[in-house]
Amino acid sequence: MTTPETPDPPQQNFADAINGADSGWNHAMGLVFSLANADEVVASWQVEAHHRQPYGIVHGGVYCGVIEALCSTGAAISAMSTTGYSVVGLENTTSFIRAVRGGRLTARARPVHRGRRSQVWEATVSDEQGRTVASGRVRLMCLEPDTALAGESLSVGAGARLQPQPVDD
Repeated sequence: MTTPETPDPPQQNFADAINGADSGWNHAMGLVFSLANADEVVASWQVEAHHRQPYGIVHGGVYCGVIEALCSTGAAISAMSTTGYSVVGLENTTSFIRAVRGGRLTARARPVHRGRRSQVWEATVSDEQGRTVASGRVRLMCLEPDTALAGESLSVGAGARLQPQPVDD
């Protein structure tokens, strides 16, 4: 899923490196990544009390956040490994398909478009029976090394390439 603008990204699995982070949003939500590369990201989590809204079903914001996390992870792996760029989300459109009260949920994200300046990824969240419970699409902007974001540089270094190491989301 590359374009003429971008080289093919490597297929190393960064799931263990991401799971090694002991803080951040992914950790707080209990996400466990089983696959994380430039072509696909898969993570799952057990529904707990902190995932539920007052009606006892999983809060829509959890689905939005998980979809954003997986799409951003895949886009970041792709951008960092091919151009040394970082990515930030510009838009997240998530649809809630089926109410869930408990169990294990799995999300899977794949790229729709990977360009030099932007990427688009789609994700689906499924329950233990394989039924879709939410789906979404995230549009991301690719940022050159040393781009300022919220007043600080995203200093990655011009020749940087993604290395498997703990990620603190």
